Amino acid sequence: MDKNFIIETLKKQLTDYRPGVETANIGKVLRIGDGIAAISGLSQVMASEMLEFITSEGSVYGVALNLEENQVGAMVLGDFKGIKEGDLVKSTGKVLSFPVGKELLGRVLDPLGNPLDNLGPLSLKELELYPIERKAPGVISREPVSTPLHTGIKAIDSTVPIGRGQRELIIGDRQLGKTALVIDIILNQLQDTRYKSPICIYVAIGQKESKVARIVEELKSRGAMENTIVVLAPASDSAPLWYIAPFAGCAIGEYFMDKGQDALVIYDDLSKHAWAYRQVSLLLRRPPGREAYPGDIFYLHSRLLERAAKLNKANGGGSLTALPIIETQLSDISAYIPTNVISITDGQIYLDPELFYQGIRPALSVGLSVSRVGSSAQTKAMKKVASRLRLELAQYRELQAFVQFASELDEATRKRIDRGQRLSEILKQPQYSPIPFEKQVCLIYAGVNGYLDQLPVARIGEFEEKFFQYLNDRKEEMLSKIRDSGDLNEEIEKELKSAIEFQIHALNEGSKN
Repeated sequence: MDKNFIIETLKKQLTDYRPGVETANIGKVLRIGDGIAAISGLSQVMASEMLEFITSEGSVYGVALNLEENQVGAMVLGDFKGIKEGDLVKSTGKVLSFPVGKELLGRVLDPLGNPLDNLGPLSLKELELYPIERKAPGVISREPVSTPLHTGIKAIDSTVPIGRGQRELIIGDRQLGKTALVIDIILNQLQDTRYKSPICIYVAIGQKESKVARIVEELKSRGAMENTIVVLAPASDSAPLWYIAPFAGCAIGEYFMDKGQDALVIYDDLSKHAWAYRQVSLLLRRPPGREAYPGDIFYLHSRLLERAAKLNKANGGGSLTALPIIETQLSDISAYIPTNVISITDGQIYLDPELFYQGIRPALSVGLSVSRVGSSAQTKAMKKVASRLRLELAQYRELQAFVQFASELDEATRKRIDRGQRLSEILKQPQYSPIPFEKQVCLIYAGVNGYLDQLPVARIGEFEEKFFQYLNDRKEEMLSKIRDSGDLNEEIEKELKSAIEFQIHALNEGSKN
């Protein structure tokens, strides 16, 4: 190489050189273990600030949680095995954020926004960053919950209605169908043509990856994945990732709410979320309280669930509906975490193991389930037919226990029990078969008005199947009227009565032949 060229290049570099100073808030790792690091230095760090651990293998990120006099306690997001004592830690000046946008639809992500579905990387140009911790909307920016979120599940839409912007808890022991219930709710959003489908966000905390893979495949096969985002912190992940997963899901929902759209976020489940926070807190040496949970465990879930809201028109009119799931031990709904979340939410759907083992599925307990939004989140048609359903079922459950000790029953009691048996039967529903609300209205109308009393209990399922088939084939116009108006007027009611009577007559004639 030419000597003059080298001299000229060096001269140019020296001429263009401008000395600069880069300032950074730096600390050192004192201790590391179980995903929790104690750090010295970092005098300017803020609570919940993102930290960068600089290791020999690259950078790993964490979050500052404990700000103590001589050290900072932080949780590491990701693999902490490469971090060792003495490694440098740098504060980033940013709070933990999650990439949000329409591009996430149909994707499976981890709580840090990394894709887990082998569909390629996300285009960060089209995504915004939303902080995962954000103040809930104030009272002035909200409006009352009045638009229904149709679940497609007869027992819920009729007795425990859910509105857009509500927080409804799903609670029960393990293996009673809590996850199956929320997957059916996601599937039903495809067929609810009366209202625009909400964007669904399913947050899986501490679930087996094989289970979530089956759920994703089911949603894909039924075309629901295009409208769904899955945030996965599997059982193999560390406690810090379990801890931030529901906040990441909530940030996605808030993005769509801020755009004036409806969003539905499902937290499956917050029991594991509480376990993760307890683990992180105990490792940070925070003082334990009841059941070894830290004192702010109530605040953890309240600041998450209070972010669900129905915004008024001045703020875009969007909504975020939250369906948290809590797993109970031996049906104990009076335990610490269940009572905490029950007191935060606007009602609960309780799945009863006794009903489940009797073959009533979904095993929704009408007595212990409640919606504090109530019938204001129901269509007029459903309100008319379902007002008596809850009372009749509650009376039936009460009499059921009484009947075991009674030798003889009077006529009125026997009729009430017969009606209750048939109403319990029509509320049974297999998995992955959500039913549009207009068909639910027709079936429940037949039940509460005594039309099914003349059929044996064993034939109620057969009646339902043939009745729905008949409505599809011959009464599509009547169904459209119920769907579009959301009401039952005299003309529709008259047509519905004749349809029910025709189907019962056809069923009875078929049994004679």
